[in-house]
Amino acid sequence: MRRLLAVAALAFCTTTTWAISKETGGGVKVIANEGQRRVDITIDGDLFTSYIWPASLEKPVLYPLVAPDGVVVTRGFPLDPRPGERTDHPHHAGLWFNYGNVNGFDFWNNSGAIPEKDRPKMGTIRQEKIVSIRSGRDSGELVVECVWIAGDGTPQLDETTKLVFSHRKGVRSIDRSTTLKALKDVVFHDDKEGLYGMRVAHFLESPTEKSGIYNDANGRATKVASADTTGATGVYRTSDGVIGDKVWGTRGRWCTLTGEASGHHVSVAIIDDPRNPGYPTYWHARGYGLFAANPLGKSIFDPKSAPMNFTLPQGQAVTFRYRVEILSHVATDTEMNHDADNFAAAYK
Repeated sequence: MRRLLAVAALAFCTTTTWAISKETGGGVKVIANEGQRRVDITIDGDLFTSYIWPASLEKPVLYPLVAPDGVVVTRGFPLDPRPGERTDHPHHAGLWFNYGNVNGFDFWNNSGAIPEKDRPKMGTIRQEKIVSIRSGRDSGELVVECVWIAGDGTPQLDETTKLVFSHRKGVRSIDRSTTLKALKDVVFHDDKEGLYGMRVAHFLESPTEKSGIYNDANGRATKVASADTTGATGVYRTSDGVIGDKVWGTRGRWCTLTGEASGHHVSVAIIDDPRNPGYPTYWHARGYGLFAANPLGKSIFDPKSAPMNFTLPQGQAVTFRYRVEILSHVATDTEMNHDADNFAAAYK
C-alpha cells in the first residue's frame, strides 16, 4: 500500500503516458487517502484517475485521466505544468463539474489567480465527506458530498455525487450522477461557463486553433495566446455529424474529441442523459482544449432563444448524469450511438 500511494502521489507527472505498479492486483480499485485529499482509482493496477481536492483549487476534480494504453488525456497546468502547454485559464484543471452564474456568483472561473477585489463575486465547491467507496472486478464506485458556497459565505447548494468507474477492452468510463439540492432559491442564470468540463492535453487541441480573447459572465477577459500547434491533432465530432471548430454552440447527445499521441489513437467522449435538463446539451468545446457539456446555457449559444435561467426553489433538487469515455482507438458513430443508448437505459 505504501508503494501504491507513493507512486500515485506522482500523479502530476510530465510524461505523455502513465503507469503505476501492478501491486494492487486486478479489477477496479478505489483507494481513499483523505490525509492527502485524494481518492485513487486503478484498473488492473494501473492508474485511471484520482478524485482530488487540493487546497490550491476551488473545487474537487478528477485528475489525471489516463487512457487504457497509458496516454494521459488531461492538461497538466495548473497542477503540473508541462513544457509546451498553454497556461491560460488556471481554473481549467482536470475534469470538473460547476457553473459560471449561480445566483450571481461565479463557480466556474474561480482560482487563485482571481484578484482579491473580485473574490466576493466567486463561488467555491467544498469537499465535505466521502460517503462510501466500493471496488470490484469490472467497476468501482465513489460517493461524495460537497457544498457550493458563495463568495459572501452563504451556502447555495448541497451536492451528492456518485462516480462509477468501469472498463471494457480498449475503453475506460466514468458515469457521474450529481444531485444538487437548493439551500435557498437558486437560479442558474443563462451562461456559457458550464457545466461538466475538462481541459485536454496538447495533442487533443485543434491544429487550426489561433489566439483569441474570451470573456466570462462578469466581463473579465482571458487571452488565449497563439501556441505551437505541432503535435496538435484534436478533432471534435457530435452525434449530429458536426465536425471540428463548428461544434461550439451546437447540440447533441454525445460529442467525441479524437487525436493521436506518439502513434496512439485516442478518443474522449462525453455522453448526455435524456433526463437531464436542457437535453440535448450544448457543447462548450474550444479548439484550445476546453471540452464541456453545458445544458443550462441557451440564449448564450442561440441568441434567438429566450434565456433558460434554470431555477431550483429552496428544498428542491435536480440530478445531472453524464458518461465520459476514454477510448484507445478512434470512436465511431456506431459505437457512440450504442454506448449512448446503453447509458440512457442503464439508469432508468
